[in-house]
Amino acid sequence: MAAPRALAAARAVSGAARAAAAAGPLRLRPARLLQSCAPQAATLPVRWSGSSSALGSILGIPAEKPASALGQHPPPVATSEGEQERLLQNQPNQPQNPKVLRIAIIGAPNAGKSTLSNQLVGRKVFPVSKKVHTTRCKAQGIVTYEDTQLIILDTPGLTSPLKAKRHNLDAAMLTDPWDSMKHADLVLVLVDVSDHWTRDSLSQEVLKCLSRFPHIPSVLVLNKVDLLKKKFILLDLVTELTEGVVNGKKLEVRSTFKRNSSSSAKSPPQITQPSLKDRARESHCPQEAAQAQESSSLGHNSDVKASESSRVTEEQGPKRCEPRDLKNMKGWPGFQEIFMLAAVHGEEVDTLKRYLLMQAKPGPWEFHSEVLTSQSPQEICNNIIREKILEYLPLEVPYGVTQVTEMWEEGPSGELLIVQNLLVPRKSHMMMLIGRRGKVISRIAQEAGQDLMNVFLCDVRLKLKVEVKS
Repeated sequence: MAAPRALAAARAVSGAARAAAAAGPLRLRPARLLQSCAPQAATLPVRWSGSSSALGSILGIPAEKPASALGQHPPPVATSEGEQERLLQNQPNQPQNPKVLRIAIIGAPNAGKSTLSNQLVGRKVFPVSKKVHTTRCKAQGIVTYEDTQLIILDTPGLTSPLKAKRHNLDAAMLTDPWDSMKHADLVLVLVDVSDHWTRDSLSQEVLKCLSRFPHIPSVLVLNKVDLLKKKFILLDLVTELTEGVVNGKKLEVRSTFKRNSSSSAKSPPQITQPSLKDRARESHCPQEAAQAQESSSLGHNSDVKASESSRVTEEQGPKRCEPRDLKNMKGWPGFQEIFMLAAVHGEEVDTLKRYLLMQAKPGPWEFHSEVLTSQSPQEICNNIIREKILEYLPLEVPYGVTQVTEMWEEGPSGELLIVQNLLVPRKSHMMMLIGRRGKVISRIAQEAGQDLMNVFLCDVRLKLKVEVKS
C-alpha cells in the first residue's frame, strides 16, 4: 500500500525536514497558507523535525502530496456495555513491532480540543459544543493504524480555581488536565486563533502546565484558521506564542503586511533571524536569556537563518521556568513544531496525524485495535445528548439537567432502543427544554440519534422525556 510505504520512508529519514500537503488552489489550506507566500530559503537548517507542519511551510520547504488519507473507516463503538468492557479488558492484539504514543491535548476552554480528538479518531466519541466546559472529565480516544497506536487524552479546558468555583464545576476539571500530562509522551497545545481576546498569548494555566513538565515534547496547534479573514495575523501569532523560539532555534517572523490592509495577499512576509543579544533582552525566562547571551550573533543576509549554535537548551528541551517568570511570558519557547488547521472541517488533520504517527516509539499497545474510546456506550450517549442540550438551552440552564437512562436494549430488527429521562430543577426549565409544541426536545432527540447512529453504525431509536426533579 502507498500509505505504509510513505510512513516507512518518513521514519527512516530521522530528523530530515519534510513536508506533505494537499495540492490545489489557495482556498483555505491553513498549513499551506504560509507556504504560498513565504520566500524559498536559500539555506535550510539541518534539522527541522516537522513532517508537513506549518513550520516547514514558513521555511519554504518543498511539499509532497500525501499518498492517501489515514484511517477513514474506523470500527464502530460497541453498543453493549458488556461487549465494550470485554474489548477493554482483553489483551491487545499486538502486531510484530508495536509502536505507541500517548498524546495530551490541552488548551483554554472551547479551543476545539474535542473536535480535534474526534477528527483524529475518525468518529464522534467526544461531545462538542460552542459553550465552554462541554468536556467535564478526561477521556481517551484510540487511533490504531497498522503497527502504531495513538492514545489521545481529551481533557477539560484548563481553568483557574476561581472560574471553577464561579461555574460550579467539578474538582476533576481542575486536576484531570494535569493528570493527563503526567502520562503523556507528547502534548498538543491548542489555540483558538479566531478569538481575538485570547489568541495573542497562552493562558497562565497552560504555561504553568508546560512549565511543570518541560521534558515532555510539546507542539503548538493553531485551530480555527478558517475563521480568520486576514491570514497574515498567523505570522505574528507564531512569534508571540513561541517567544520567537521553535525547535530550540531562534526564529522571528516579520510580516510586511499593513495591519489596516483589507487584503491578505499583498507582499510576501520576511522571516529573519534576530540577533541573539536582542532576543536575550526580550526573553522573560532567565535560562533562555543566559543561553542567548552565550551564543554568537548571526548575520541577516538571508530570509531564513537558523543554526545549531542557537539552541535554547540541550536535547531534553527547555528548562522549567519559575512562576514569577511565567507572569511575564506570553508564549512558550519549547515548542518543537507548529501546525495550523481547521479541525471542524478536518482541514490538515491528516497532516497532523501523520506527524503523530511518526513520533510513536516502540512499545506495547494498551488497547485492542477495535477499541475507539475508553468510554462506555452509555457515557457516549449521555455526552452527545448533553451536547445538544447545551446548544439549544440558554445560559446556565443546561448545566442543571440530570440524565437518567431508563432503557438500553436491542430491538427485534437489531436497532438500538434508548429511553432517557431528563430531570430539570424548575418547571420553567422544563418548558424551555420541551419548546413550543415540543420542537426543541424533538430536534435534540433527532440530532443526538443521528450522531449515535454514526458512532455505533446501527439504527438508533432515541426517546427523551422531561420531568421536574422531585
